[in-house]
Amino acid sequence: MTRIVFHGQSYDCGEKQSVLDCLTSSGVPVPSSCRAGVCQTCLMRAVKGKVPPEAQKGLKPTLVEQNYFMACSCRPNEELEVAFPEEGTGKLSASVIGIEPLNPEISRVKLYPAGPFEYRAGQYVNLFKDESTVRSYSLASVAELDGYLELHVRKIPQGKVSTWIHDVLGPGDQIEMSEAAGDCFYAHGNPDQGLLLIGTGSGLAPLYGIIRDALHNGHKGPIHLFHGSLNVDGLYLVDELREMAEKYPNFSYTPCISEGEAPQGYAFGTVLDVALAEVPRISGWRVYLCGNPAMVNAAKKKAFLAGASMRDIYADPFVPAS
Repeated sequence: MTRIVFHGQSYDCGEKQSVLDCLTSSGVPVPSSCRAGVCQTCLMRAVKGKVPPEAQKGLKPTLVEQNYFMACSCRPNEELEVAFPEEGTGKLSASVIGIEPLNPEISRVKLYPAGPFEYRAGQYVNLFKDESTVRSYSLASVAELDGYLELHVRKIPQGKVSTWIHDVLGPGDQIEMSEAAGDCFYAHGNPDQGLLLIGTGSGLAPLYGIIRDALHNGHKGPIHLFHGSLNVDGLYLVDELREMAEKYPNFSYTPCISEGEAPQGYAFGTVLDVALAEVPRISGWRVYLCGNPAMVNAAKKKAFLAGASMRDIYADPFVPAS
């Protein structure tokens, strides 16, 4: 018999009993559906202890790295402290150390957290203007490379948080933020896998971080980035990304515009169409999709039809606040 710790309470788990059965039989309301390790409704996270491999079968590698598991198929061999997926994301303070424009709408915001801050490039944080006004922004920085947190914030007309960040905040100001969350980041363990990254607008932020993280960790497989906008003014970091493509033979970058005429060095067409025309067969590849929700949703379907496994498709639609 092993022990399960949840919310400070200990529960005895039988030799062949699952974490789900152990907790629900003790009155803990754990969401579940199939109870067969398929639907992932009972997803939980191990805070302490080792999760049996069968409890993580079929999960995305980024979820496995964060110790997520399916409670219905987890029969632990040792004590486990567990939590629901979104628990433990507390708040902390950060100092603004710089805000600089990247294009007419998007600014690079650099923050320095007040205490230790663990994250992976591509995850997101919530920024608090006040207790009831919160927005999520993806992390473009890489913990091993940058001494600060980097966000790319698009100014939304009448946007409560983005307008405040652009027009009010400045170096030295303090801001409240959450811990990092999300599973859209580079996963170690398959350095020869092809990576296809497609983004629009400020959806470049997580992709920029993921690419730098992958290259820093010696990724050897092909990495193709396609970044799209209506026109050239909507793109950014073009020169830097082109320099990266010259430095790393396995990395290619294609800026795309979908209106007017494309200048030399730019592709014409929607970013999704251009990407899948250039890389039509992606079986065994990992795919990252970030930005406009319509593009992301369409890209998920087309990437699957082009051969990518749903397990290897990471989607981060940037849905504007209502």
